Amino acid sequence: MLLPILLLSAAGFTVLTTEFIIVGLLPAIARDLEVSVPQAGLLVTLFAFTVAALGPFLTAYFARFKRKPLFITILLMFAFANTLAALAPNIWVMGFARLLPALGLPVFWALASETAVDIVGPEYAGRAIAKIGFGIVCATVFGIPVGTLISDAWGWRSAFSILAVVALAKALLLWLYLPATHVVRANASLRSQLGMLRSPLVIGHIVLSVLVFSGMFTAYTYLADILERLAGFDGTLVGWCLMGFGAVGLIGNSLGGRMVDRHPLIASMVFSAFMIGALLALVPSIHSSLALAAALAIWGITQSALFLVSHVRLMKIAPQAPAFAASLNIAGGNLGIGLGAMVGGRVIDSYGLGSLGLAAAGFILLSIVLALVLMSAKPRAAACA
Repeated sequence: MLLPILLLSAAGFTVLTTEFIIVGLLPAIARDLEVSVPQAGLLVTLFAFTVAALGPFLTAYFARFKRKPLFITILLMFAFANTLAALAPNIWVMGFARLLPALGLPVFWALASETAVDIVGPEYAGRAIAKIGFGIVCATVFGIPVGTLISDAWGWRSAFSILAVVALAKALLLWLYLPATHVVRANASLRSQLGMLRSPLVIGHIVLSVLVFSGMFTAYTYLADILERLAGFDGTLVGWCLMGFGAVGLIGNSLGGRMVDRHPLIASMVFSAFMIGALLALVPSIHSSLALAAALAIWGITQSALFLVSHVRLMKIAPQAPAFAASLNIAGGNLGIGLGAMVGGRVIDSYGLGSLGLAAAGFILLSIVLALVLMSAKPRAAACA
């Protein structure tokens, strides 16, 4: 039972690295394609908004398909898209190359999470998704920073080329070792799944994900630029900083998996409170190695934890359609990622890089307020949360 989860986690590494690798490559892409960093940051917004707009509907439709061929097809699409990105002559072709994998990411992540929960049961959903979520952490620990180091050594196009080869390899591994599966229980109809959107509690949790991810990516989208321009780090040192940021995320992934099984909303508020402190401390500590390392470590732990907490939080309030619920979190989260990238770009243009932490902390503070409101919902709704 463990092997299928590990295989999906490995595939998830490739899927999430494809989305987030661009964070460490934005300065290099902007220089090569002759656009500004905030303009290049719109590639993050394009990917995220595509996931947000189409993710739930694609997930609801493809939930009826057998998992093995579906997951393999998605990985092959990722291989093609990354190859196209590596060859992109301008920002428009690069945008199309980012659009394609955005169609497959929500389907893969929601259905992989549902598969993990089916294996262990809903009472251990947090721990099961933590194993799948290990792919997210590895993407942060290894994928994003290694991509940055590869970009510094051989150019950003090489990073996408290698990622295309890795996607092909993961597709082959799934073909060889992932057991052929079928949908064990009948999936809820598309109409009944969309009916979840009439629930104020569900809408509240989606908005909570939007706020959390907006806060995280207002600053995280431009972290490489912050480290280059404010701290004065070169590309290699930026890569190692991103690796450290991701490495401490292993702690957050473990903590988040345990806390979310006890109470999702309390877990969200606790990690959000610590993230606010880290975001506000980032720029003031930029010239102190020890203080900067501490701020980045707390930020990395809380960011990894909130990825997992947000995902499980929505699945727990809709156990009748967990894959669709997961897709709603993915949609809300990516809407937040896109908004965060846009807001961060505007903050840079209007107030400078040094103001990103304050803007990001504002979003996270709003998420705490909303979580308190959701906790005060009527007892039955609160129990579902």
